[in-house]
Amino acid sequence: MLDTPQTASQADNQSSRLPPLKIGNIEIGFPIVQAALSGYSDLPMRVIARRHGATYSICEVMLDQFLLALSKRQKTKHFLDIHPDEHPVGGQLMGAEPEQFAAGALKLVEAGFDVIDVNFGCPVKKVLGRCRGGFHLSQPTVALEVLARTRESVPDHIPVTVKMRRGIDDSNESRDKFFTILDGAMKLGLAAATIHGRTVEQRYVGPSRWSFLREVKGHVGNRIKILGSGDLFTAKDCLNMISETGVDGVTVARGAIGNPWIFKQCVALSQGEPLPPPPSVKNQADVMREHFSLCEATYPENRAPLLMRKFCIKYSQSHPQHEHVRLAMARIRSRDDFEVVLKQYYSQDSPGQYINPEIHRSQEE
Repeated sequence: MLDTPQTASQADNQSSRLPPLKIGNIEIGFPIVQAALSGYSDLPMRVIARRHGATYSICEVMLDQFLLALSKRQKTKHFLDIHPDEHPVGGQLMGAEPEQFAAGALKLVEAGFDVIDVNFGCPVKKVLGRCRGGFHLSQPTVALEVLARTRESVPDHIPVTVKMRRGIDDSNESRDKFFTILDGAMKLGLAAATIHGRTVEQRYVGPSRWSFLREVKGHVGNRIKILGSGDLFTAKDCLNMISETGVDGVTVARGAIGNPWIFKQCVALSQGEPLPPPPSVKNQADVMREHFSLCEATYPENRAPLLMRKFCIKYSQSHPQHEHVRLAMARIRSRDDFEVVLKQYYSQDSPGQYINPEIHRSQEE
């Protein structure tokens, strides 16, 4: 069987009423949430996602060593900032040494994160070279020690979860190691596992193997929540993954950058309603201004516009003159520059356009 999404009609026929998601003792609700995104899922992006229908989000991954050196007085303190609007929110942790994982997890708990997520999925070469992220899938003994120490160090009422890929590669040995880690995670009392349908070796090339997610869910039954990840760029993709694989929920990564509307689109389709129209040009401008203001409140004045630029480039994909707007957004260096672009391209309201998922599929996360 090919690992391709279902037809649109299959997603449209899915009715209400997806069962609500619960992670440990944390009531999440609608089971389509925002994933951790390195370099993107900071406080402003998470808040915008929550205000547009995401029931849960996870912060960009943080190194355990970085967390241990972090203080609220430093200019990097924003990494631990949590907005009152975004609970429940997960803190994601990555590292090499089990002892430092545990200490880093406690730092996230102290900061107020509601769930601690351990990253065993990052496929970036420099991360793997330092025995972090997806590298742990090659060493089940160390991986399970990391999970055990993290679970032991974190208060019982704080759920611990893990992000994994389906293995280092497609060998039988890699598959066996994956299930050794997953089975061990269940025994240790982890509340959920997010599974990306690609291997570490694949990175983001080729299709995500949804049939593997179905196999994983069949393997664990109801003993642990399984969230799916990979190739989720439209609302139909999200519903298709749940329907086809039986996972308990999905995490939207690249598909949510500059597209917070995807979450309400998912809700509408899950209730049997038509797909909502894409955001109008005026709506896009309003949301970008809101996002920019959150960015200014989070970062130093000179840094906020430069960080916001990458988001504006993604938002521009909903504009009917996408290519022109993208080029203009790529040049902004200040709030004034941003407002000039809005005046030029967003002052007259008109219908927006759905983001072309093929743009995302051709890019790395």
